Amino acid sequence: MEKFILALDQGTTSSRALLFDQNGNIRSVAQKEFSQIFPKPGWVEHNPMEIWSSQVAVAAEAMSKISINGSQLQGIGITNQRETTIVWDKRTGEPVYNAIVWQDRRTSGFCDELKEKGLAEKVRKKTGLVIDAYFSGTKIKWILDNIRGARTKAEKGELIFGTVDTWLVWKLTQGRRHVTDVSNASRTMLFNINTLKWDEELLALLNIPLAMMPEVASSSEIYDYTNTTFFASKVPISGIAGDQQAAMFGQMCVNEGMVKNTYGTGCFILKNTGQKPFISSNNLITTIAWQIDGQVTYALEGSIFIAGAVVQWLRDGLGIINSSAEVETLAAQVPDNGDLYFVPSFTGMGAPHWDQYARGLMVGISRGTNRSHIARAALEGIAYQTMDVMNAMEADTNMKITELRVDGGASANNLLMQFQSDILGIPVIRPKVAETTALGAAYLAGLSTGFWANIDELKKQWQLNHRFLPQMSNKMADCLKAKWADAVVRAKSWSK
Repeated sequence: MEKFILALDQGTTSSRALLFDQNGNIRSVAQKEFSQIFPKPGWVEHNPMEIWSSQVAVAAEAMSKISINGSQLQGIGITNQRETTIVWDKRTGEPVYNAIVWQDRRTSGFCDELKEKGLAEKVRKKTGLVIDAYFSGTKIKWILDNIRGARTKAEKGELIFGTVDTWLVWKLTQGRRHVTDVSNASRTMLFNINTLKWDEELLALLNIPLAMMPEVASSSEIYDYTNTTFFASKVPISGIAGDQQAAMFGQMCVNEGMVKNTYGTGCFILKNTGQKPFISSNNLITTIAWQIDGQVTYALEGSIFIAGAVVQWLRDGLGIINSSAEVETLAAQVPDNGDLYFVPSFTGMGAPHWDQYARGLMVGISRGTNRSHIARAALEGIAYQTMDVMNAMEADTNMKITELRVDGGASANNLLMQFQSDILGIPVIRPKVAETTALGAAYLAGLSTGFWANIDELKKQWQLNHRFLPQMSNKMADCLKAKWADAVVRAKSWSK
C-alpha cells in the first residue's frame, strides 16, 4: 500500500492540505479560505475554531481526492502563519479571544514604551528580534490585560498560549500535547535563541506566566499521534516549522549563504547563516531556521508585511481586477510604471525600515496614469521591498548574494520575477515545485519517520522550473531605485 506524508499548511488567508509521495511530488491538494476580521484600523484577527475546522476539512478533502485513509499516512507535517497568537482554556479547549494575527498593530504603543525604556538591545541579544507589535509576546500580554478574567485564570495555570502550530497539535491530540518547535518559538519575542529556552526575564517584563508556554521541541521528531476520529488510525505528527522556515527547507537552502524569498501575503527573505546566531546591524531579524537531530540552523530574515496582499487589495479594495491572476496581464499592458511608485505599507513597514507608523503611498500620479500603471507599480513595489532587504543582508554579512530562490503564489508571475532579477542584478530561480512551504513541512515530517533517509536524498528531488536573468541596464535600474528610495521616505511616519 503506497504511503504519503500529509502537510497541513495553515496560512494567513487560507488553510491547505497537500499529500506528498516518496518522490516529493504533490498527489493531492485542497484549500479553503477563512474569515479575516478587522475590528479596528490596524487590528487583524481570526477565529481559532474556524482555523481548526477549515484545516480539518481540507485534510479530509485532500485524502478523499485520491481515496486514501489514515493508515496510508506515514506522518503529518505542520507549517503555519507565524506569530499569530491564540490563548485558550486548558480544561475546556475554548479560546478566550480571537487569534491576534501577525499583521496586527494594536500593541505598537506598548512596543514604543519598551523601546523608550532602552530594552531594544536586551531583547535583540536574547531573541534576535527587534521590538515590534509583529511578534507574539505583546499580543499575549494584550489578551491577558484586556479580556475579563484572563489574567487571573492565567496566573492560576488555567490558560495556555500557542502559535497556530501549537493549536493544531493540541486539537489533533485532543489536548494531550502542548508543544511548539524552535522555529515558531523564536518568533515570540520570549524565547532565548542562545539557551533554547523560554526567557524568564522577558516573560516577567511582559507579565506572562511561564506555565502558559508550550514545550519547545525540534522541527523534525514524533511529537505525538493523532487522537481524533478523523483519521482511521493513529498517525504520527512528526514535523513542525513556521511557514518561512519550512519554505526555506523545502527550497533546500540547507547550506550557509543560500537565500530564498517567499512571495505570499507578505514577503519573507531568509538567508542561511549556519550554526551560530548572526546578529544584524541593519535591522534584520535573527531567527532559528530549524533544529534537526539536535543541530540548530540559524537564519537572517527580512519580513515584508504586504506583498501578495497588495494584489488582493487591487481586487477587493480598488476593484481593478476580478482575480489575482489578472494582475500580470493588466500590468503588461504598459511598457513601464509611467513614473508611478507604490509603497504598500498598509500595516507599517517591516525590514529593514521597521516603521510601524508608515502607511501606503502612491506617488507620481498624473493625468496619464491608468489602472495598468497602478497594477505594474504594485508588482514593482513587491520587488523593491525585496531589494531593500537583500541590500541589508549583503551589508550585514559583507558578502554578495549570487542568486535568489523564489516560491509562493506571486512567484508564478513572470513579469514580477523578471523585474525582480532586473532590479537585483542577479539570477532569480524558481523551482518546479512552487509549494515549498508545504514541501518543507512534509520533508521535516518524513525525515523523522524514515519516509526519507536523509537531507542528501531530499536535495536530489529539487528541480528547476525557470531561471530569470537580469535584462535591464544598470543606469535604468539605478534611476528606478533612487525614485523608490524617495517614495519610501515620504511614506514613513504617516500615521504617528
